[in-house]
Amino acid sequence: MLIYEKKNKSKCWIHRHLSDKYVKLSYQKGFRSRSIFKLKDINNSDKLFTSGMTVVDLGSAPGSWSEYAAKKIGKYGKVVACDVLPMLPIKNVHFIQGDVRDEIVLYKILNYLEYKSVNVLMSDMAPNISGYSAIDIPKFILLCELVLNISNIILIEGGTLLIKLFQGEGFEEYLKKVCTLFSSVHVRKPNSSRSNSKEIFIVAAKKKKITS
Repeated sequence: MLIYEKKNKSKCWIHRHLSDKYVKLSYQKGFRSRSIFKLKDINNSDKLFTSGMTVVDLGSAPGSWSEYAAKKIGKYGKVVACDVLPMLPIKNVHFIQGDVRDEIVLYKILNYLEYKSVNVLMSDMAPNISGYSAIDIPKFILLCELVLNISNIILIEGGTLLIKLFQGEGFEEYLKKVCTLFSSVHVRKPNSSRSNSKEIFIVAAKKKKITS
């Protein structure tokens, strides 16, 4: 019975996925995934990118966010992408494969940037999802805490953090932490984000000066 239910759920997901208008659009326009529309929606409202910026994209595969950012910042900008999964090359994007929880991977990012500060840090990372909120949300929060710590290290004063997370226990506490580090913080639910998904995005701009 359990195997039968899993097969049915899998078939339903495939049907929903293939009938999704943003999936169809991504195929038509040659984008790597539908997630590009989420970033486009957010950029339309929050104006994340300007020419010549340095951008770091965590959880980048298959690469639609990096591709979009690279086009927005132009040939004089720089995008560094990182993911545990492989990613096909993108023009003007430097890809580092590895787990950013590993300090060696973070050092690789910093070394490539020559320890120069970053204008925008994006994270579309997510833990392996079990389907149980009590398990998934704490794992997501831990991952987001890591990204917030990384933003402290690499973001320039006045820089921007864009991060995906799930609504649920721990969200409000995490949002308060973000507000202590950034002057402008907004919670976004892009039109292209599925209505039944718990995912939301925090856009934290104008990183505050770190005081000792």
